[in-house]
Amino acid sequence: MDQHVWKKRLSQLVAASPLVVILASILLGILFWGGFNTALEMTNTETFCISCHEMRDNVYKEYRKTIHYQNRTGVRATCPDCHVPRDWVHKVVRKIAATNELYHWMAGSINTREKFVAKRYELAQHVWAGMKRTDSRECRNCHDFEAMQLPPGTQAKEDRHWRANMEGKTCIDCHKGIAHQLPEEFLEIEHARLEKEKVPCYQCHVDMQRPPDDDWDDE
Repeated sequence: MDQHVWKKRLSQLVAASPLVVILASILLGILFWGGFNTALEMTNTETFCISCHEMRDNVYKEYRKTIHYQNRTGVRATCPDCHVPRDWVHKVVRKIAATNELYHWMAGSINTREKFVAKRYELAQHVWAGMKRTDSRECRNCHDFEAMQLPPGTQAKEDRHWRANMEGKTCIDCHKGIAHQLPEEFLEIEHARLEKEKVPCYQCHVDMQRPPDDDWDDE
C-alpha cells in the first residue's frame, strides 16, 4: 500500500472519528511524558552519577569521607542533592547543560587520575561559579541561616554565618571544600586573595583561636 493511500485512510479516520484521534493524542502524550520523566529521574541518582570511573574513583571517594556522607544524624546528601536543582525547570536546564559533560566523558578529557588533577581547579571553578550565581540554592534546600543555632555564649554579630549573611555572602564563599578536596591551586590563588582582602583567618579556620580584641580585622 503506497503512501498516498495511507494518507487518504488517515484523513478519513480523522474526519470520521475525531474523538479517537484526541484520545490517541492524549495517550501518546502521557506515554511520552512518563518516559521522559522516568529517564530524568533515572539520571538523577547517585548510582548514575558514579557509573563512570571518573567520578567513582575521584570525587566520590573524597565525598565518602565527609560529613555529608556519614554523620551522627544519619542524613545523607547525595550527588544530585548538591548538584541538581529540585524544581523541574531548573532541573531540566541542568540536565541539558550536562550534555557537555557527556561529550567530555566520550572524549576522555579526565579519564585518568593525572588528567583529572590537571583540570580539577578549572572544573571546581565552574561549580563554584554556578553555586555563587544561584546563591547556593542547593545548599539552602537543607540549610537556613535563620534556623542555625548560635554556639553557647556567642552573640549574633560574632557568629560567622550571621556576618556572612550581613555581608551578602553565600554558602560556597566559605565552604568550597565541604564535600571534595580543594585543588592545589586554591591554596596559592584563593588563599592569597583572602589575605589581600584581610579576611580574618578564624572566619574559615574554625579550629584557630580568635584574638581577644579581634585585632586581625584592623590590620
